[in-house]
Amino acid sequence: MDDLLLVVDIGNTHTVLGIYRDEELVIHWRLSTSYTRTEDESWIAVKMLCDSARIPAEKISDVVIASVVPNATSIFKGMIENYLHETPVIISSESDLGIRILYENPKSVGADRLCNAIGGFEKFSGPLIIVDFGTATTFDVIGTTGDYLGGVIAPGIETSAVDLWRRAARLYRVELSFPGKIIGTNSENSMQTGIMFGAVDMMEGLIRRITKELNSANAVKIIATGGLAQVIMEQTTAIDAYEPFLTLDGMRRALLRMKKS
Repeated sequence: MDDLLLVVDIGNTHTVLGIYRDEELVIHWRLSTSYTRTEDESWIAVKMLCDSARIPAEKISDVVIASVVPNATSIFKGMIENYLHETPVIISSESDLGIRILYENPKSVGADRLCNAIGGFEKFSGPLIIVDFGTATTFDVIGTTGDYLGGVIAPGIETSAVDLWRRAARLYRVELSFPGKIIGTNSENSMQTGIMFGAVDMMEGLIRRITKELNSANAVKIIATGGLAQVIMEQTTAIDAYEPFLTLDGMRRALLRMKKS
């Protein structure tokens, strides 16, 4: 088996791991992000996942980490160094990514958002709006030459729903799916309408506003990624493409850029 690349996308809620052989995503896993898991426990989890997929961990020759959780970053970094005997590449705004970051403070842009920008531009060119449905719903705007122009951060669908359930004593957890009609005749359907259709209308409204402000001569492509993107796509025509592994692919492409430079 050829040498393998391990990509580790550490988010606030989930950590997604992927194994690449060249450009092929061989397998991927989703774990809960832990703020207390030790290096040894992390290795046990990774080793068990590799063994179950018959992936020889000793064939992993490169590791890339994109993280928004500093404590988890240091744990994974230590685990990789101690068990895989590799020095992971940790992506940040200070990495040589080959793009301009037009944020007032580039350090405040999450590594996952930068990887989305790289992956999206490589595949679709620009201008782009990448909508990532995660703990937060983020909108990343990429220009015609691949520059990261900025974006929008809104509460994520599940984050908003959990906060609603927590703060309203008489409301309860409901399935995050679309009800059959808008006007709910029970609490469950009423909440589903507000949460799910509210998320669609928020997304479409922000896309219209961003597109208007861009005022681009070229058509703006809308790319969706993240856990709930596929569900949202059932109720909108605003999205041009769904890329479930955009962040992972962007991490792989970012490593290639950094090696070339």
